[in-house]
Amino acid sequence: MFKHAIVRKPCQAMIDGITTANLGTPDYELALKQHDFYVETLKKCGVEVTVLEADERYPDSCFVEDVALCTKKCAIITNPGAPTRKGEEEEMKEVLKRFYENMEFIQDPGTVEAGDIMMVGDHFYIGLSARTNQEGARQMIHILNKCGFTGSMVPLKEVLHLKTGLSYLENNHLLISGEFVEDPAFKEFHKIIVSEDELYTSNCIWVNDHVLIPAGFPKTLKEVEQLGYVVHEVDMSEFRKLDGGLSCLSLRF
Repeated sequence: MFKHAIVRKPCQAMIDGITTANLGTPDYELALKQHDFYVETLKKCGVEVTVLEADERYPDSCFVEDVALCTKKCAIITNPGAPTRKGEEEEMKEVLKRFYENMEFIQDPGTVEAGDIMMVGDHFYIGLSARTNQEGARQMIHILNKCGFTGSMVPLKEVLHLKTGLSYLENNHLLISGEFVEDPAFKEFHKIIVSEDELYTSNCIWVNDHVLIPAGFPKTLKEVEQLGYVVHEVDMSEFRKLDGGLSCLSLRF
């Protein structure tokens, strides 16, 4: 069960954030409202939410998930692969000192963005992507092993981050799409296959038997509701324009 979540308010510079989505420029005021709703929804799931102020130095800084991996035993500060995100991890290190005594770090030439990491119990799947390289994944697995966890690498072919196409909803339930559906690494899971017209919902988050899902996708909504979870729809339109999903906006631990 999660007790805490950390989020950062979107900054006005988010309109210049990294994107491949071709969905237009984010509406900053609407993004603020959507972020506020996201925070209130997390609170409904029983976690205490720490809200960090916007940081205009980093257009993508609301996507806090990428700069740290929070486990039961340690916090691991990553080394983002996107050059414009270098430095965000230093800010998060100071925040996480409030919650963790044991902190570890990914070092150059390794790069890791934690959107490429999916936790399943004590095992961590690590996507090899344009943002997370093999040396970064190797360092991450070494650190996880020291803490009593295990890890494995999953090469990516199409999606930005591992969790762009996968979401673990606990109880062996895995939302899955695209290149991962036939991947033998995930053969033992109960797969909820996301339809081609609702691929954005491949990124959902489980929080204490609640599931947050992007608003406006009825097929996936029905599938997740049938699993017995309390489901919350969250409008993510402005963050989707920056390739951002639900998991990207928070650290949960």
